[in-house]
Amino acid sequence: EFMVKFFVALLVVMLVCFISMGWRVGVVVAAAVPLTLAIVFVVMAATGKNFDRITLGSLILALGLLVDDAIIAIEMMVVKMEEGYDRFKASAYAWSHTAAPMLSGTLVTAIGFMPNGFAQSTAGEYTSNMFWIVGIALIASWVVAVAFTPYLGVKLLPDIKQVEGGHAAIYNTRHYNRFRGLLGRVIAHKWLVAGVVIAAFVVAVLGMGLVKKQFFPTSDRPEVLVELQMPYGTSIEQTNATAIKVESWLREQEEAKIVTAYIGQGPPRFFLAMAPELPDPSFAKIVVLTDSQEAREALKLRIREAASEGLAPEAKVRVTQLVFGPYSPYPVAYRVMGPDPVQLRDIASRVQAVLQASPMMRTVNADWGPLVPALHFSLDQDRLQAVGLSSNAVAQQLQFLLSGVPITSVREDIRAVQVVGRAAGDIRLDPAKIAGFTLVGAAGQRIPLSQVGEVDVRMEDPILRRRDRTPTITVRGDIAEGLQPPDVSTAVWNDLQPIIATLPAGYRIEMAGSIEESGKASKAIAPLLPIMIALTLLIIILQVRSISAMVMVFLTSPLGLIGVVPVLLLFQQPFGINALVGLIALSGILMRNTLILIGQIHHNEREGLDPFQAVVEATVQRARPVLLTALAAILAFIPLTHSVFWGTLAYTLIGGTFVGTIMTLVFLPAMYAIWFRIRPNDEMKDAHP
Repeated sequence: EFMVKFFVALLVVMLVCFISMGWRVGVVVAAAVPLTLAIVFVVMAATGKNFDRITLGSLILALGLLVDDAIIAIEMMVVKMEEGYDRFKASAYAWSHTAAPMLSGTLVTAIGFMPNGFAQSTAGEYTSNMFWIVGIALIASWVVAVAFTPYLGVKLLPDIKQVEGGHAAIYNTRHYNRFRGLLGRVIAHKWLVAGVVIAAFVVAVLGMGLVKKQFFPTSDRPEVLVELQMPYGTSIEQTNATAIKVESWLREQEEAKIVTAYIGQGPPRFFLAMAPELPDPSFAKIVVLTDSQEAREALKLRIREAASEGLAPEAKVRVTQLVFGPYSPYPVAYRVMGPDPVQLRDIASRVQAVLQASPMMRTVNADWGPLVPALHFSLDQDRLQAVGLSSNAVAQQLQFLLSGVPITSVREDIRAVQVVGRAAGDIRLDPAKIAGFTLVGAAGQRIPLSQVGEVDVRMEDPILRRRDRTPTITVRGDIAEGLQPPDVSTAVWNDLQPIIATLPAGYRIEMAGSIEESGKASKAIAPLLPIMIALTLLIIILQVRSISAMVMVFLTSPLGLIGVVPVLLLFQQPFGINALVGLIALSGILMRNTLILIGQIHHNEREGLDPFQAVVEATVQRARPVLLTALAAILAFIPLTHSVFWGTLAYTLIGGTFVGTIMTLVFLPAMYAIWFRIRPNDEMKDAHP
């Protein structure tokens, strides 16, 4: 994905610049990409950053952003050379008029990722490199844009002829004049424009309720995971026999290339976002490697069908795949907590019934498992005294017969192997034969076990789990294909409210699963958001030196949402952590464009233009670079829409950049005119009644 994105970004930038400004300009701008990446790789090597999915994804994200500064700088050079400036003066002008606002925009964008870098959570650990890599890439792209790009422009740009009439003639074309007319009408109806934009933003915010919610996306790795859970207490021999049966069936499937079974525990941690299951004789896990995502999905469906038709009826068969992000054994889970295990089981069974009744859930189960028969032996103390045995002596002899006692050890190569003595398996594993065990009395006499006590079978919990020392049953399950865990968790939580309302004192139900991990991530990010906003406002005000302009720049940052929501709904994309990252990057792009536009307005006012003309001409002058950078970003992100992990980010940036560009060129002049009470002058009124 990274290599495809890299070459597509280069091709898109060169095509956009070639069509709009000539092929040599395209070469100058495209050179910014390898130069920036070279700087990033050097810094990564120096700081010990490794290549992984997050760092590569951060570079993919940066690739769509880092050419923007170079396009802005080289476009400014071309315009000044058309006005008659020589190469050196044009490059100096580009530096003096774009370096500061571009740096502010770059820092604002990088600071937007700060919560990812410093969040103290498992999600923060997973995504922390995003802040550092994107920040390094963006700052490196700024250095390239203000130092190397002007230098390359001086060396490589063709001799650009001076346009007769200078600055006025350059922006006196038919398209620019039409755009001026549009801006005149926008400012004349500025309140209407502002109202429409605000209404669209409110609709977009409300529309977020219709967008599917997601924490982390599912993985694109080709492994299929098959979990076999026998009843608790099942011997490892029985578990192994069931696993062999399922494993043999899997080896016959054409999608299965490598089948590996782990009996009595889970596999080692071969993927960051998973945790090995603890040792359990009744558990087995089979990892099946397939060729592709399509083969993985086909095999998953076939295994589920086979399990429903009786492939392994003695076990609970669960078919899953790897998922990105913090590990959660089940995507949807609820913890039932309280002091009495019996009442706890009753409440958990009601919760489990609600989950099983939901069409959005499947493979619903509780982590305590069903009650299992347990063998109890009650000693008769009078008989024990008569034969000269104590309770402790009986316990030791039973432990020797049932569990075994180390007798000696032998060496095998460099290891010492214990020799354990115990009863044969066909005797100690058969409850009916345990009463026939023979004990040795104090005088060496042989005493049948049935003469010193009674053996009875009782149903009891196979395992008791506690959380914060409180008995806790976790009712959990998988979700139907095509659904997202947060949406399902919220829907089922609403269905559980009647049960929650009738819980006895001391009992409670808590959300677990992926929605809990998402809450932990949000809780870790919350303290960092005020710091991020404060630093953003500080950078903006240092650039614009005006409270009014600072507020205006900051208010444009969320407007990209107007384009994000329709695109996510149209393409059925969920809003998760990657889409949020795209939204943060988008806000930085919008604020940078706003900073550059406001800087151009102030420059025009210093040149003697009245406020209305300063706004219109500044917007006209910045239209081409804004459109070029938006076009380059949109086209460069299209190949990434097919990525499982980064697809939602690409859709977010495509939709947000498209609408955000319109917001910059249309809404910002209207908002600026409202804020500073600017009206169309008489000439504009005459030209556009």
